[in-house]
Amino acid sequence: MDAFQNLRAFLAVAETRSFTAAARQSGLATSVLTKRVDQLERAVKTRLFVRTTRTVTLTEAGRRWIERVRSLVADFDDTMRQVSDTGQDLEGPIRVKAPTTLTVLYLADILTRFQALNPKLSMEIVLADRAVNPADEGFDVAIAAFEAAFSDVVDIPLCPLRPMLCASPDYVARRGAPAHPRDLIAHDTLNFAPTGSIWSFNGPQGPTTIEINPRISANDGQVLLRAALAGNGIAQLSEYLTAPRLATSELVPVLENYQLPARWVKMLIPEARMQVARISALAQFLKDAFSPSPPWAAASD
Repeated sequence: MDAFQNLRAFLAVAETRSFTAAARQSGLATSVLTKRVDQLERAVKTRLFVRTTRTVTLTEAGRRWIERVRSLVADFDDTMRQVSDTGQDLEGPIRVKAPTTLTVLYLADILTRFQALNPKLSMEIVLADRAVNPADEGFDVAIAAFEAAFSDVVDIPLCPLRPMLCASPDYVARRGAPAHPRDLIAHDTLNFAPTGSIWSFNGPQGPTTIEINPRISANDGQVLLRAALAGNGIAQLSEYLTAPRLATSELVPVLENYQLPARWVKMLIPEARMQVARISALAQFLKDAFSPSPPWAAASD
């Protein structure tokens, strides 16, 4: 137990940025808390805090380590609760990485419903439009639509995500509609930066790949949607963005005979986190929210 007491001391000091405040919060003497942090630093053979007479701040090593320590301590507490009382409510922190646009439109509601049903949980939700290894970056769950896979991380599919090319009727009237993907080279294109500037298609004559020189490149789908609605070019957008705009004819499909490869919205969960009750409960809640159809399909019915 000494090791966990030392880890708890580290977290208390990191969160309060003060040995005195952390000791008061923990109900310990400042000297006891200081001794525990000293023991931990000796055990890991590195300094975790920069200490001055006025401030206490994490070192780079401490910043890299803190999320894993939070998860480790929370898991220990979770395990002890399960042994003592399996009927207790879910407790502890959950750290989630999620894509920006999908979260703003749909995942935020799903995640807040889950937290409302489990009020003893705390959640940190980080929005990022890039591939993330949750085991390396201290996330319990990473939600993504990238193909990246990592060792010791479980992929759990949620639903297919079908991108399509669209433009405003005004743009098509001014510039015409491309008949083949290679015609896009002469058009203004709007590109989702994280997936790159090489667009691949499956058409009547087989696969086709082109490299575009985008007029606008952004790492957020809503920026590209606004640009497309304004007539700035042809955008590759996910169906949860295009469906409502196609229904109102604010956007029209382009190159309908050439399909873009579907991606999958999926959860990535470190194997070591899969058996943690609160993490498995969140995973099941997300699966239920995307079954039998994703939330944007229900919204358009």
